Amino acid sequence: MNLSAKTVVVIAIGAALYGIGGLPMFGIPVFANTTLKPAMAVLALFGVLFGPLVGFLVGFIGHWVTDLFAGWGVWITWVIGSGIVGLLIGLYPKITKQRIEKGIFTRWDFCLFVLLAFLGNVIGYGTSAFLDAVLYAEPFTKVLAQLTIIAAGNTLLIAIVGHFILTSVAKRKQQSYNLKEAY
Repeated sequence: MNLSAKTVVVIAIGAALYGIGGLPMFGIPVFANTTLKPAMAVLALFGVLFGPLVGFLVGFIGHWVTDLFAGWGVWITWVIGSGIVGLLIGLYPKITKQRIEKGIFTRWDFCLFVLLAFLGNVIGYGTSAFLDAVLYAEPFTKVLAQLTIIAAGNTLLIAIVGHFILTSVAKRKQQSYNLKEAY
């Protein structure tokens, strides 16, 4: 795998924004060690704009940064979960054939974005919950409650913030896409 300098910089910026934005002081506590993080919108945006590899690495590295700075130690199970969320949302440009790059963001595109966010959260943090139950003997009911709250809350948060951001990105791209050279 050969990453360009631009891609490495994008990953570093995304991971830093997601990592710092994921700290408890920026989140909304909802359940035992469970916080809704507005930084999830950052993860979704980087996945949508730069694809699955960047989405995975922003989620993985960013969550690692959150855990390190929060002081509770790195929970690798949840670090992996955030990576999976970013990876699945990062499938968006491939599925839509880069429509957002052409300035197109329809209702169908938005529904697909929300579906990928939901699937990413359920599969990603479902993996985390399962691994917590198996590796750390966390109570199944606790991790299931965490998963349910996180999947619903993060999907809603990503949908609301993502709609505004992606609509703006599409409008901006449309303006650039329609530029013609003056003669």
